[in-house]
Amino acid sequence: MASKKPALLVTGVSGSLGRRLLPLLREFHVVGLDIAPPEESAGSLEFEKIDLGQESSCGRMAAILRETHAIGVVHLAFVLDPLRTGILDRDRMWRINVAGTARVLEAIAEANRMGGNVEKLIHLSSVSVYGPNLKRAARENDELKAHTLTYAVHKKEAELAVQARAQGLGGCDVYILRPHIFAGATVHNYMIDCIRGTAYGPGRLGRMLARRKSKLPIILPMGKQFLQHKLQFAHVDDVARLIAWLLARAKASDPLTILNVAGKGESLTVAQCAEIIGTPVKRLPTVTMCRALINTMWNMGVTSIPPDSFPYLVGSYTLDLSKLHALLAEDYDQVIRYTNETALADSAVPAAMAGVS
Repeated sequence: MASKKPALLVTGVSGSLGRRLLPLLREFHVVGLDIAPPEESAGSLEFEKIDLGQESSCGRMAAILRETHAIGVVHLAFVLDPLRTGILDRDRMWRINVAGTARVLEAIAEANRMGGNVEKLIHLSSVSVYGPNLKRAARENDELKAHTLTYAVHKKEAELAVQARAQGLGGCDVYILRPHIFAGATVHNYMIDCIRGTAYGPGRLGRMLARRKSKLPIILPMGKQFLQHKLQFAHVDDVARLIAWLLARAKASDPLTILNVAGKGESLTVAQCAEIIGTPVKRLPTVTMCRALINTMWNMGVTSIPPDSFPYLVGSYTLDLSKLHALLAEDYDQVIRYTNETALADSAVPAAMAGVS
């Protein structure tokens, strides 16, 4: 594991963000952890298969941090889409998402206790921790009100664990990023796929619609307010650039920094999102009927959108980006290059459908 470059540990290296981040880490010897190696990699990468859902992963990560003298950890590993990852058991999801985060924290603390030099931890949280219905743009010190959606609840629990341990990691600076909906041609998650109309399920009808490249409609209740609900988007490349920028930043005066992350400019209404992507909108008389239809589509394998995501599908939530602007200062335009609109537009045709590997 010896290298002249400073070592950096990246969990979830094979995910969409991990793959986009790797080319920006050429100054590091990257030790990437995941349950499967990335299909392609750039720069200096040493891969090790590790399942954060296993207790043994903590000791192995601590050993890697000590052996490589790693100066930082970027924690991206998280189960978002159960169908895409094949991890359907909620207990196993919790062991990976929440207990796995606790193991990353313990590994850093142990390595630094034993003479290690982990100076930075960057932890990926989510806009979903604020909850699905916000009266105003969320600020970093707002209460976390995630509920219902397993992914959102796990993100909240994992982040609270990071916050609780931030000052006990042996002098390690901790950054928590709360990006809005990830966007980009290489990105797949059920929120962006819902807006694309490509959230196909594993059932016979879902597979048929996928083969035909038919668009699933965005399902909304009647009422003007639902079309006017606001969303933002964080382009995956902007988030990758932000992580690289934070890794290069000098030691912070505060051991914990929390940042909302989204694209430049105005937020978008759901109606604007549908128009930009060209996805039809299906209106039903009531919220209850919409929920019932999504449940039915899930049970039939038509859609990959889990029923517990419904409050977020019909919700309205945006982020206050003042803190991000202030931190990046003159580097803001170099790091955050996409507007919400251009980030969404870049997602119009997912890479797999466009023939891009």
